[in-house]
Amino acid sequence: MGDRTSGAVSLVLKDGSVFSGTSFGARTSAAGEVVFNTGMVGYPESLTDPSYAGQILVLTYPLVGNYGVPAREVEEGLLKHFESSKIHVKGLVVADYSTEHNHWSAKSSLSEWMKAEGIPGITGIDTRALTKLLRSHGTMLGKIVQSGEKIGFYDPNKENLVANVSPKKVEIFGTGKMRILLVDTGCKNNIIRSFLKRGVKVIRVPWDYDFTNKPYDGLFIANGPGDPKMCKATIQHLSQALGQEKPVFGICLGNQLLALAAGGDTYKLKFGHRGQNQPCTEAGTKRCYITSQNHGFAVNMKTMPKGWKEWFVNANDGTNEGIIHASKPFFSVQFHPEATPGPVDTTWLFDRFLRIVREGR
Repeated sequence: MGDRTSGAVSLVLKDGSVFSGTSFGARTSAAGEVVFNTGMVGYPESLTDPSYAGQILVLTYPLVGNYGVPAREVEEGLLKHFESSKIHVKGLVVADYSTEHNHWSAKSSLSEWMKAEGIPGITGIDTRALTKLLRSHGTMLGKIVQSGEKIGFYDPNKENLVANVSPKKVEIFGTGKMRILLVDTGCKNNIIRSFLKRGVKVIRVPWDYDFTNKPYDGLFIANGPGDPKMCKATIQHLSQALGQEKPVFGICLGNQLLALAAGGDTYKLKFGHRGQNQPCTEAGTKRCYITSQNHGFAVNMKTMPKGWKEWFVNANDGTNEGIIHASKPFFSVQFHPEATPGPVDTTWLFDRFLRIVREGR
């Protein structure tokens, strides 16, 4: 089925740069932080990743939309092909939107899906030039502006985005005997799926839920959007939980929150790591993993207190990709071992965590 693009639209950056193109998706304007992702596939998963809340996403791979969007199938209480229940990006920027799509699982086009959820897109611009600009200048505020409309800039890092994407109530998934308490700061569905595949019960709680005196066997801190220092309640509860010495595992934002709870510090990266091809080496070894990533902040290892060690390092820029305690069952990684999209080289981290939980019961 054909899927037309139409109408003049521009991407305007805070530094005054303007990229003109053609509209697809919803014919509306939107503002946010402009970031780029270097992955070749996986736009249904990326667009529904809560970590992209408040951001306009630039896809560096030029051809986007050719395999459409899958159906909203539900499995074990979660959407099977998406990472949350809705699109979280503010807008989408691509070089060449495919007006024709073809895939056995496709139920709609990317543009139709974006229209239904009120998300604008812009195609026909030089995303290579745009990415080079963001790499040299750093992440910038920007806005997708439809012809004739006026809209201001919006800085998502000035608000607690986690509070916007976290669930409002406690929910239980699975029936296993081992209880994993998952603090949902913007959790991707495949993290929950990864635990359910391993036969455990997942107790999902809101970001500010006080879990310090609740019964659980292992504690998991999820991914999520924005500045980790905005999550004051999560950091406070996690700091108290570290005193109980039950196993703790964190992914992405969870890595930053664990560092802050332990007494360390975090900082904003120039343009972040987003894509499915980020190489990470395990500290003290020559072992390198290709990982899926989506983050704009990182842990400052120089601020970590005694007993904490660097576990993984980004092979491109040397930034922290994981921390681990020398003697206690606490560890976290900055990348996404659950993938979706991306390589599954590090799924063994779930097994490691659950083995430690099992041994400590």
